[in-house]
Amino acid sequence: MSVTIYHNPRCGKSRATLALLEKKGIRPRIVEYLKTPPDKAELKRLLRLLGMRPRELLRAKEAKKAGLDKPGLSDDAIIAGMVKHPIVIERPIVVADARAALGRPPEAVLKIL
Repeated sequence: MSVTIYHNPRCGKSRATLALLEKKGIRPRIVEYLKTPPDKAELKRLLRLLGMRPRELLRAKEAKKAGLDKPGLSDDAIIAGMVKHPIVIERPIVVADARAALGRPPEAVLKIL
């Protein structure tokens, strides 16, 4: 099984999710998404795998700062904002083969492993 974690090492939930994976013997590919942000196509793929709309994957405080909390913004506008300001993307996201889960709480990723 191929496992990738979109990770922010400064985030406690992200660190806890990574530790949980490692405790299970999984050595995921780690993408520090603030250093290597996903592009539009990758974000669309992640959203599809998560079964989420772009607005559902926004961090409220950061989205407000970036102006992405406004009602009526299209999905494409939100995705473009996520590409420009990756800090607004909720984390961590774990992808295992063709399934994905948001690690909030960290144990939520166990369902895709």
